[in-house]
Amino acid sequence: MLHSDDVTRLGEIRIGISGWRYDGWRGVFYPDGLRQKDELAFAAKTFRTVEVNGTFYSLQRPSSFRAWRDQTPYHFMFAVKGPRFITHMLKLTRAETPLANFFGNGMLALGEKLGPVLWQLPPNVRFSVEKLAPFFSLLPRDTQSAAKLARRHDHRIAGRACLKGGANRPLRHAVEIRHDSFRCREFVELLRLYGVALVVADTVDWPLLFDVTSDFVYCRLHGSKQLYASGYGSKALDGWANRIVEWAKGGELRVGDFAHPGKAMRAIGRDVFVYFDNDAKVRAPFDAQALQRKVDNLLSGNTKARTRQPRKA
Repeated sequence: MLHSDDVTRLGEIRIGISGWRYDGWRGVFYPDGLRQKDELAFAAKTFRTVEVNGTFYSLQRPSSFRAWRDQTPYHFMFAVKGPRFITHMLKLTRAETPLANFFGNGMLALGEKLGPVLWQLPPNVRFSVEKLAPFFSLLPRDTQSAAKLARRHDHRIAGRACLKGGANRPLRHAVEIRHDSFRCREFVELLRLYGVALVVADTVDWPLLFDVTSDFVYCRLHGSKQLYASGYGSKALDGWANRIVEWAKGGELRVGDFAHPGKAMRAIGRDVFVYFDNDAKVRAPFDAQALQRKVDNLLSGNTKARTRQPRKA
């Protein structure tokens, strides 16, 4: 199923959850009596990354980003979800000022903990080069460029903008599609041209494509049988663990649905970010933990294939 020829370096693997503040998780994943303001710190002891969902719904404040940064350990990393105002309402058009507000609303305060930016497209947005290419060209590729763009903000964040991000660092972007018109080689070629990752989204409702389009891979596991609710059994998690390790080695999958017949440029290791979004029945944190264990076992060689006893003569 997988191949990984001439691999010399393993990319960084981060497995976590989409959001962390859910009423139903209290007393199940979070211990009874844990204060709400301590939930992120608790989650960060278990996972090395989380998606920030609040940025999808509204602009935040720099104080919130600083608090999140301070509540998490030094090795932690956040993925930040782009605002629905840009993706769902404007549908990626007239986006320059809203992008300035987004990058200036405090995310640069995360510093070295700022990871990929996720752009989740709605199901009614179809593939269009004329719409996507101008949007991709606006996206900043490093924090210095993001700070420069943020200075073009409007009155919505006036007086509270965060326009400094410390030392300059690369900034990555990933896009999640929800319409079948994106199943075309032109889309994959556009993503590769701009270095934007195609989100590998596991769900019954939207396309699940495995094309590698950037120097990292971004996965969102929403529940393959029931959106946001169904969990992942051991066999399913074994499959995802194998895919993750292969991507981290710089390889690509042989089996799966691809929009483009050609493979991406070979990489010496790719970083992989995986987020469980099946939160409705408190499956996400436990599935993420189980997947992390399976990945760790693969990387340490503790698989059944390697521990199987030799046959007796």
